Amino acid sequence: MDSMANDFSGFEGLEDDPKAMGQMMRKMGKEMGEEVPPEFDEVVDRLESGQSPEDIEKAIPDLGGTDADSGDEE
Repeated sequence: MDSMANDFSGFEGLEDDPKAMGQMMRKMGKEMGEEVPPEFDEVVDRLESGQSPEDIEKAIPDLGGTDADSGDEE
């Protein structure tokens, strides 16, 4: 975990650099040692190829895990 803290101490500007954000997310996923869903890998692959988070959200609208179209309104 210490190595992760050192590697990720400079989060500033990541929102402007999709490749760096993807690399950070991939490393964080490996460091955590938990299995990640396939969607995580797809998002990271897209980031590492330079696609912006906004474009990824448009391309994969169901990514958030919420079912906005369920019609279950209270």
